Amino acid sequence: MKATVIIPNLNGAGWLRDSIESIWAQTEQDFELIVVDNASTDESLAVARSYQGRPRYRLIENDRNTGFSFAVNQGIRAAQGEYVALFNNDAFAEPAWLENLLAAAAADPRIFAVGGLMLRHFERTLADDAGDYVTLLGFACKRGDGMKASRYTKPCRIFSACGGAALYRKSILDEIGLFDEHFFAYYEDVDISWRANSLGYKNVYCPAARCYHICGATTGAVRYNSFKSVQSGRNSILLPYKNMPLLMFVLNLPFLALGYLLKAVMFRLRGFGPAYGQGFREALKAMGKLEKPKFRLKNLPCYLLIQLWLVADTFRYILYRAQRALGVT
Repeated sequence: MKATVIIPNLNGAGWLRDSIESIWAQTEQDFELIVVDNASTDESLAVARSYQGRPRYRLIENDRNTGFSFAVNQGIRAAQGEYVALFNNDAFAEPAWLENLLAAAAADPRIFAVGGLMLRHFERTLADDAGDYVTLLGFACKRGDGMKASRYTKPCRIFSACGGAALYRKSILDEIGLFDEHFFAYYEDVDISWRANSLGYKNVYCPAARCYHICGATTGAVRYNSFKSVQSGRNSILLPYKNMPLLMFVLNLPFLALGYLLKAVMFRLRGFGPAYGQGFREALKAMGKLEKPKFRLKNLPCYLLIQLWLVADTFRYILYRAQRALGVT
């Protein structure tokens, strides 16, 4: 089987059926679909169950909300496809979405992840995500968020594919490990892409693979809320701590500290200071539990490339913020 599409679901009654139907309508039909339900209490569980008995469909039901990483890992372990594609329950794929992702991945066996163009569901001329990147300040950012989608028409290499609509090569997942379940939600896709970058694999952007995304429908966090503030406070610290070799982390620590200070101020001004502080404390407790990738001297060129990305993408972020402040899209 060519691919396994995995949709994690939590209380997605308003959009899950349309999301599933967009997958069944794909031009590429050599795939199976796995829905992993995280103890939904609304009608979405009934929606997921209504497809049982259909060929190439499986439903995994959890008795609690396990978080995104745990849920998709369940799907990956059950997957029979050569590739696995993660797809949010509030996203809706164009018919050639999967076909284009697979074509992009087939171009190079060193490609680990392929991300497509996620468009804002209610503002379809604007991008929601065209690949993710990380700055020296520890910020993980969505490339193109709120900008005109016409800016992002060229395939390119990216730091990370957004796990809301991305394809992963399963043989490389078997090598580097699955999603880190210490990242309950948010940053887990950047973490796994960072691991792949450190080992010399590639993550690429395929603009022809398009889908529409409501964004934040499950967590209720289009921008900020208490849940997202906790996750951001924890995971923005764990991400570089886990993935940077010691010397790299020490050299970047002043910039990271500045970033965390700026975030603390920003969340406080928005009324979520206590939640961000809770996430910060949770990060300190979790550090000793993380499985840090081993430093490998042969991967030194990869570490240097990542450092250059961090520097360049800091300037990318500053330019983006300036454009948004000026109303440029």
